[in-house]
Amino acid sequence: MKALLVERLVHRFAAARAAAFVMGSGSGIGIGPLRLAEIDPPKLPGPRWHRVAPRLAGICGSDLATLDGESSRFFEDIVTFPFVPGHEIVGIITDGPDAGKRVVVEPVLSCVVRGIEPLCPSCATGRTGACERIAFGNIGAGLQTGYCADTGGGWSDELVAHEAQLHFVPEAMNDEAAVMVEPTACAIHAALAGQIVPGERVVVLGSGTLGLCTLAALRRHALPSALLAVAKYRVQRRFAEDLGADEVAAPSELGRAVRRMTGTLALASTAGRVDRLAGGADVVYDCVGSARSIAEALEVARPGGRIVLVGMPGMVRVDLAPLWQREVALVGAYAYGTEEVPEGRRSTFALAFDLVAEAQLERLVSAHYPLERYEEAVRHAANAGRRGSVKVVFDLRREDPAWRRAAAPAAAKRRVSRDNKKLETSA
Repeated sequence: MKALLVERLVHRFAAARAAAFVMGSGSGIGIGPLRLAEIDPPKLPGPRWHRVAPRLAGICGSDLATLDGESSRFFEDIVTFPFVPGHEIVGIITDGPDAGKRVVVEPVLSCVVRGIEPLCPSCATGRTGACERIAFGNIGAGLQTGYCADTGGGWSDELVAHEAQLHFVPEAMNDEAAVMVEPTACAIHAALAGQIVPGERVVVLGSGTLGLCTLAALRRHALPSALLAVAKYRVQRRFAEDLGADEVAAPSELGRAVRRMTGTLALASTAGRVDRLAGGADVVYDCVGSARSIAEALEVARPGGRIVLVGMPGMVRVDLAPLWQREVALVGAYAYGTEEVPEGRRSTFALAFDLVAEAQLERLVSAHYPLERYEEAVRHAANAGRRGSVKVVFDLRREDPAWRRAAAPAAAKRRVSRDNKKLETSA
């Protein structure tokens, strides 16, 4: 089958990192560790596993960090090479009684997926994103589908997934909406991790896919008195306003915007940096994950406030004196599982299906590419905001023979009669 493959080639990771440092994210894709290859489909690890043919697969910020050689070495022991990237996936089951049905893949490789009993404490309480067994069980190490050699990933003709990972897509939901479910689940988990009290003032740093989904999640699942988004590009500002931001500020306006929102005083104002504030926002969501964004979050969070780290960071150098002196809480928000909401405990993915439909988040899908044009696709994703885009996806709908084979027996064949234009159906 056809797949994009990441191999453990240290010199290629180093070359990609050097290119990204000099020319920006995505610049090293032609010399990095990713290549288009013909490989054998992954084997089914057990009886509760199924083959899935991707239809759309998103390019995520964590994918870009990996391809740029910027991912933290923290991940080395929980990834197996060579792996096929892609964890934002809508596809078609190609085997068993559900062949031909569309599914969204929940990529976390938890205890249930790995065949481990008893479940670890995290999985036992529904916190599958915090699974303690991600390097054990009947498949190789890997925190998610898309980072495990045994499962494959969405940037390919086929992957394998455990039945516990599969969520059936409603007929009324199109593929573009379905591919947004996984990043929206991340955003919902993050929004709830902030434990916002009604009336608190909230800042969202970054208005890429994750930031915009977090804005939508905050509007749906929290009651802030003011919601400020920081957006760099025009397309991001437009979507941020539409998805519920009370105000949208450019990065250079962050300090002044927080002062207006909170009525706080400025302790200092220095050209080229965020104003140092006496007070600040109650909760700051960092949807970027860079050293600069973490420093900015610390600048604008009030004493006793909270910072939720949503964007994936790497190794960063940040002055933590304000975290200490102002007693700010720094909280990580990774993946999903089960959430406590007013109507009770619900799967994060169930909440994400609802929010994608309500907020029409399929609007964020801006560009489609075949696998063969992966270099162009990665460069586009790395510069999406500058190019007037948000979410870039690989589109495998026309080149997916596995799906065509599965869909034929699963659905009746339809044809229009040339004689009377009547829609006829044959088995």
